[in-house]
Amino acid sequence: MKILMVEDDDLLVTVLTKNLAAQNYVVDVVKDGETGWTYGSTFEYDLMILDVMLPKLDGISLCRRFRAEGYTTPILLLTAQDTSSAKVQGLDAGADDYVVKPFDRAELVARIRALLRRGSSNPLPVLTWGDLFLNPGTCEVTYNGQSLNLTTKEYELLELLLRDSQHVYSSDEILDRLWSSEEFPSEATVRSHIRRLRHKLVTAGAPNDFIATVHGRGYYLKVPTLEVTELTSNSSQDSAPGSTGGGAIAQSFDRTPDSQQQYLAFLNETWTTTQPKSLHQLAVLSQTVKDLKIDRFSLQQQAQAQQIAHKLAGNLGIFGLTKAVHLARQLESWFGTHQSLQPRHATQLEPMVAALQQEVSNTTSIHNPQMTGGRSSLLLIVSSDPNFAQALGMAAANRGLRTAIAATVEAGEIWLNPELVPDPVNKIPDAILFHFPTIPALPSSANSRSTTQAINSLGLLQTFADRYPHLPMLAIGDRGELSDRLEVVQRGAKLFLEQSIPPEQVIATVMQLLGHTETAEAPTKVMIVDDDMDWLRTLPTLLKPWGFKVTTLADPLQFWTVLQAVIPDVLVLDVNMPQIDGYALCQVLRSDPQWQRLPVLFLSVLTDSKSQNQAFAVGADDFLCKPVMGVDLASRILNRLQRMRTLAS
Repeated sequence: MKILMVEDDDLLVTVLTKNLAAQNYVVDVVKDGETGWTYGSTFEYDLMILDVMLPKLDGISLCRRFRAEGYTTPILLLTAQDTSSAKVQGLDAGADDYVVKPFDRAELVARIRALLRRGSSNPLPVLTWGDLFLNPGTCEVTYNGQSLNLTTKEYELLELLLRDSQHVYSSDEILDRLWSSEEFPSEATVRSHIRRLRHKLVTAGAPNDFIATVHGRGYYLKVPTLEVTELTSNSSQDSAPGSTGGGAIAQSFDRTPDSQQQYLAFLNETWTTTQPKSLHQLAVLSQTVKDLKIDRFSLQQQAQAQQIAHKLAGNLGIFGLTKAVHLARQLESWFGTHQSLQPRHATQLEPMVAALQQEVSNTTSIHNPQMTGGRSSLLLIVSSDPNFAQALGMAAANRGLRTAIAATVEAGEIWLNPELVPDPVNKIPDAILFHFPTIPALPSSANSRSTTQAINSLGLLQTFADRYPHLPMLAIGDRGELSDRLEVVQRGAKLFLEQSIPPEQVIATVMQLLGHTETAEAPTKVMIVDDDMDWLRTLPTLLKPWGFKVTTLADPLQFWTVLQAVIPDVLVLDVNMPQIDGYALCQVLRSDPQWQRLPVLFLSVLTDSKSQNQAFAVGADDFLCKPVMGVDLASRILNRLQRMRTLAS
């Protein structure tokens, strides 16, 4: 598969191309939007990765231009801008996905695979052709249960033929799809790879003409005979990807401890050149803040400072420097959203720049490049009620969330100066929760201690909102009056909760705000078998809001094979399908002890009671009629799973 990357950051290009090459992708790299347009409109790509901030033509404008000219190639936007408005703007421009720097490389590769799968004629995560299995997620290739040891180019060639098995690929098409624009192989190179790939397939038991030739036109995969298809179904448990215990391709950095160490060594080597560059960029930021302090500051300097902070946020994230990324994002927000910075703002910017310089200077080696690993989010609780704070702390610990408690406004103010914070893991919280036993009506003439404390807490809330505009902040009050809600929202709180809410629910709300809604658990795997291709393409989108991992299958003959490979949590079957109907599939499923408890939902255009009764007779758990709303289908799936868990307990 061939990818066009339009990115002007040399470090990010180096790291990304290494990761993508390890996943057997061919990558062309250009460094400005205009050249990106030239390449994208001239050559054929399976996917385009566009940075948002590009010279000559920005990524969103480039995306919009491709879509206006009718190009349907999947586009993934890659940027350090993590605001909702930026994401909406990118998606409205026609992008298919939007990934924020810093990113988890495994997640990025998974998103790339998902986009490529979405644009493929074969939407399955596992590609099959008779007894041949190719799993793009693990780079495993087997034929009749026997692992194939392929070179990178042989793997790419086989995947290309599998992605569009009805297409005859000429040598020129193969060269264009599998070799980068900087390479100049000949047709003889293609013939050589075809010959070696055929030999390995035949050695594993494939027919001599498994890869067939149309003389004068090119190559394609010959349709398996019916006997081969039936053999695949009956022997699926032995030949399903993952059941052999070994992989065919060992170039991916994600698969073994040795390869992880190789990638870590690569990052440390790259850090030796990145660190001094980052410190130089920070010196420019420091000087910019000094100029701002003495009122010798220009809009051009502000734009340059925003771009530097943007680059730092993206680059430092590659190395897993979470605290540094957070500081860089806050600086980018300050330089990007404040239309006219004043000298008084320098006192707030100086400690952030200094803290970021310290983080970069103190990082002598890279130990954990995964942004999402080894660290839980930190919640700062500002509350003078020790019992309330302790209850929240216990509920947070049960959800794997770290907490810090500021019992006074003065203690909370310390967190405005990262260099003074004693917390060794993270000097800036990921979210802040303000507890207001009483929210005074402002302006207030009351001078009680509690009222003064509440007024000062409101001031601290507003200060945090001004300093860190993207930091999630919540407020809890003993009343739910409109005036109370209005006061805290205007001060910068994202959510207002009433004090009567149980601590567990408060923490659940915090987790949702942080984007950690039950992500510790594996997503529910839903397998859908239906011969209506348009319906199959629609269903993953309908179910996307619920976080399901959806596998679709149009060929019921491949049912058992894919079932064993996916191991779904829920199965959705159509009734009327060619060769094998849904009733028969359900009967076969229920005859196997392993699958007798798998929830099965029928989804059909049939509305008569006879059809529904027949479905329940063969073992169905539910029956829905098409068309169905996404929320209705998701609700039925979740209800069925909940009942299964209840019965199991």
